[in-house]
Amino acid sequence: MPTPLPSPAATNLEPPEADEVALLSRGVVSAAGTPSGLTATQRALVEAVFVAMTGHPARLDQGPISADELARGLAARNAQFRNRILQVMVLVALVARPLAPEVAANLRRFAAEMSVDDGMLSVAQRFAASDFGLAAFDFQRNGYTAGWDPHAATALHTSSGLEDAWELVVDDPALADRWRALEELPEESLGHHVTRFYRARGFAYPGLVGSAPPLLAQHDWVHVLADYGTTVEAELEVFAFIARANDDPRAFSLLAMVVSLFETGYLRTGAGLFEASVGHLSHHGVTTRLADAMRRGALCPGSTDFLATDWFALADLTLADARRHFGVTDKSPAALAAGSVGPWEAGGISPFQQAAGRSMAEAGGRPYDSFGATA
Repeated sequence: MPTPLPSPAATNLEPPEADEVALLSRGVVSAAGTPSGLTATQRALVEAVFVAMTGHPARLDQGPISADELARGLAARNAQFRNRILQVMVLVALVARPLAPEVAANLRRFAAEMSVDDGMLSVAQRFAASDFGLAAFDFQRNGYTAGWDPHAATALHTSSGLEDAWELVVDDPALADRWRALEELPEESLGHHVTRFYRARGFAYPGLVGSAPPLLAQHDWVHVLADYGTTVEAELEVFAFIARANDDPRAFSLLAMVVSLFETGYLRTGAGLFEASVGHLSHHGVTTRLADAMRRGALCPGSTDFLATDWFALADLTLADARRHFGVTDKSPAALAAGSVGPWEAGGISPFQQAAGRSMAEAGGRPYDSFGATA
């Protein structure tokens, strides 16, 4: 029988202690592990996430736990807490390919016993059934963009509404001029840093041919704000940060999307621009980096939807002031040791992006400057 949610007075809002972390990690492994046990990447991810988010190590040596037993152990935890645990289960399940049908069923069972739900459960079921096209549709129907309103995204500053959240806009001179005007801001400003970010990588401003969808371009500001480069591994970090900073459970789909693109390849394309490139979460240290990005996102005060932020209203803040505005904390020593770098550091740019930036500079008759970033 599902464990009901507690009353406000009976709700435990304290951070989990070591004993509860042991229970939670057993639950995640029991729900999301493959029929033959955790893969190496799943194990690394579970260990990294629990240490980063709770300060306590996961316990992976105590055997399986039933959905009912886990749910009863969470009797004093509210829906938000239980949903976060369910999302960790889904995340761990999504990094294995193939995703076994019994794992998808396990996820449903654990969710039901915890009295919570998540739109990405249907995506996991689609992946398990090899219905990859329908899974991509479920990302739109049940994820972050489920409630998209063509006229509500005023923060994007497009000249007209967008029928699709990830729609390209390649003929909007006013939008391109708005981005280009950031070049005139003081060098220490957030907006000017973003233009350097674009020039170093040969990115076209939204509104021009070759640009990213305006909604996706929102995350470029986060690369600069949170100090993440632009390799595929860094994209995993950025979307982990964005997803965890937002208390809307649907934001988790953004992290599920990039994992499905850049680890397993369950998705061929995503966000109107990204293409699948598999195996990146399995690279050494990347699970540690992703988990730390989740921690940093969670520590941002309140709930922040970075993709719905009007960045132009904040563009003249210094980068340091913008970080204080959003409560962005430093990366952990573990993440730095694992190779997390910023957009202006060695390894913070891909060879393709560096070549594109050099070509753009030559076409514009100016010397190329990567502002410290090297491939």
